[in-house]
Amino acid sequence: MSSIQATGVGSLPGTDMPGALRHVLGSMELAWLPELPARGVGADMVGRTAAMLEGLAVDLQPQGWRLGERSGIDHHRARSLLRADLDELEEYAQTHHGQVTITATGPLTLAALMERPRGDKVLADHGARRELASSLGLGLASLVGEMRRRLPEVSWRVQLDEPSMPAVISGQVPTASGFSRLRPVDRPLASALLEKTTAPLAGIDCPVRLHSCAAGLDLDLVLRRVAGIDQVGLDARWITGRDWDVLGPWLEEGGQLVLGLARTDQADQLQRPDELVRRGLELLRPLGLDPTVLHAGLVLSTACGLAGWSTRAASAQLDALVEAAPLLAEQLAR
Repeated sequence: MSSIQATGVGSLPGTDMPGALRHVLGSMELAWLPELPARGVGADMVGRTAAMLEGLAVDLQPQGWRLGERSGIDHHRARSLLRADLDELEEYAQTHHGQVTITATGPLTLAALMERPRGDKVLADHGARRELASSLGLGLASLVGEMRRRLPEVSWRVQLDEPSMPAVISGQVPTASGFSRLRPVDRPLASALLEKTTAPLAGIDCPVRLHSCAAGLDLDLVLRRVAGIDQVGLDARWITGRDWDVLGPWLEEGGQLVLGLARTDQADQLQRPDELVRRGLELLRPLGLDPTVLHAGLVLSTACGLAGWSTRAASAQLDALVEAAPLLAEQLAR
């Protein structure tokens, strides 16, 4: 019987990438390339993803990242940071034989946060958002292909962070001026945009996790209408009974849920393994799912990134998740 595993979902505190990699690769069952936004411009969520785009130029304006005719100095810095991080990952993962996840901002959230060269946000322009989603997918596929050559013993996964997806679909994304809201993107268009990004990854057999810390994620759309997604990551606090109506059958069909049991909204509020196990049992036992399904289909994680925490507390919280995972599996089997 496979057992529940543990991972992290994105950002960590501090500016020490070698130190972050040593902890992640040495302690976590499912590793990832951390984001360290404390390093400044280019290390933030959008800047890191802009460095992965293929065929698009980006620059940074006072109001945020923007598509442009040529890349600005901040885009070059973001690319330089990413290349340095990948070089360090290659160095520290030489003896790693498990999985490593590369995280990126998903196409819907990226379009909601990035602006066009002249005008409003990319999300407001049907053609621009399709181009952005395609560029992201091609860039990620190229990056995964490169890392497979550099670290052939590692299995690779991509995580698409979509915290703005519920707002995009419900029409709650503000315009660039902030005085109005952009029109909602209907579900068929949203799924098509996601597939513009996932299709190149499916073409190289790279599995994809869609992660969202926000409440109200449309799980039927994500899990039933977008090809290439085999994992979904959610903050446990926002999972409703209606969500379990979708998640339960999906887990039984072989999908995986990255369950954000450890809250991250209060910095340095460490949750012990026994607390995580208790929370997991309260959430999972009433579902009546076969324990073997849960063992194979669950991965424990933090709800969101840990960039706002201290390095010591973030490391301790990740270690607590690793300790909690087999304990939860044992309790669910009883």
